[in-house]
Amino acid sequence: MKKGFRGEGLVKYVDFPNKGVVETADGEKLIVKNTIPGQKVSFACNKARHGKYEGRLLEVLEQSPMENAPADCCPHFGICGGCTYQSLPYEQQLEMKEAQVRKLIADAIGTEEESGYEFLPITGSPLQEAYRNKMEFTFGDEYKDGPLALGMHKRGSFYDIVTVNDCRIVDSDFRFILQATCDFFAQKRVPYLHRLTHEGYLRHLLVRKAVKTQEILIDLVTTTKLPDAFDENELLESYQQELLALEAEGKLTGKIKGILHTKNDSLADVVKDEGTDILYGANYFYEEILGLRFKISPFSFFQTNSLGAEVLYEKARSFIRDAYATNSKEEMKGATLYDLYSGTGTIAQMMAPACAKVVGVEIVEEAVEAAKENAKLNGLSNCEFLAGDVLKVLDEIEEKPDFIILDPPRDGIHPKALEKIIDYGVESMIYISCKPTSLARDLEVLTARGYRVQKVACVDMFPNTYHVESVVLLSQLR
Repeated sequence: MKKGFRGEGLVKYVDFPNKGVVETADGEKLIVKNTIPGQKVSFACNKARHGKYEGRLLEVLEQSPMENAPADCCPHFGICGGCTYQSLPYEQQLEMKEAQVRKLIADAIGTEEESGYEFLPITGSPLQEAYRNKMEFTFGDEYKDGPLALGMHKRGSFYDIVTVNDCRIVDSDFRFILQATCDFFAQKRVPYLHRLTHEGYLRHLLVRKAVKTQEILIDLVTTTKLPDAFDENELLESYQQELLALEAEGKLTGKIKGILHTKNDSLADVVKDEGTDILYGANYFYEEILGLRFKISPFSFFQTNSLGAEVLYEKARSFIRDAYATNSKEEMKGATLYDLYSGTGTIAQMMAPACAKVVGVEIVEEAVEAAKENAKLNGLSNCEFLAGDVLKVLDEIEEKPDFIILDPPRDGIHPKALEKIIDYGVESMIYISCKPTSLARDLEVLTARGYRVQKVACVDMFPNTYHVESVVLLSQLR
């Protein structure tokens, strides 16, 4: 098979994250992303190196026997790049995700039988639709020189945007706000930022909504390059009134807590805060997780599936209880716990009542300030949150941990930081991961350095996508 070759094949299985292994009639295999086991697909080979091949999906010629009828799917499915597995029944999604994580961990440290750990059945999300509490929509056009669009990138395209006004993974409030925003700026003929010329004004729309409090935060992200024909103050005032009218007319089930305007002239196609003004209300809202209350700003990290986060954190708490099953309550009460990569301190605050002290370390300063504020909000006085890189901050903490919780970013733990963590020699630790490939790599190091994996569990926080969370309990071999 050569680069540029076009052919057909059957998807035999899918490796994490979305790497479908396609076999042709001649028995050749290649990776084609965004496919489902059992599909017959056509592809174009775009990589051929050392006998390994990768292809671009051209068309699904035959659906997999596992797939639902197209009528059961979101109307944007297959066009929007957001969801990969929406055509699969949810139980099939869970089975595939669990199998992928099982394989990665078995390849890294051995199977359950070989290494003696317990792999628990995957836990699904409490909601399979309308589960997200945060969305970042992008302004653009659906085709070159087309009308204004606001939504997600079209699958396989850097430029084209699909207005996802019937998206299934958010509730109706997100959809009403998206459509009202798109219609307003289209009518005003306000230009979006062109990614080639870097000219234009509209960049992103960030919407966050709390499940428990139903509070909504809306943030319009633009450049500072509004054409002279527009008065920015008048434009933003009119936009604010357009959004508040949705609430006044009873179209929203939630309540708008704040409307913000963020400026961002960065060349990168990411939501970046280079100054935020409050147009209406406040620049934060509140959410509740497992009885604790959290103040969330537009750019602070918080799990995007609130109800799923409760399942994930309860699973982590149950693993911690398992780790202390042979210890007395007094021994746990006297423990110092490290929550590394602590974000806004959600896990740290859940564990604080059971420990003498919790120390959270997080590199994002805004998240650390939010964690401190949230701890006060929840009446917790034994939490300390430190800003900085885990690799450096560990050298500055005088108190040694009795227990460690790891919840690193997608790329996992820096090798030098992992060595420092291992050197503490704590009897048990919890590793929470949003990327199984990074988890498998780090578990290989941990087990080589004297730790044993006791339990593994997957929690699906992202139905209809290929993402999955994992929780692992490790104990030190004696």
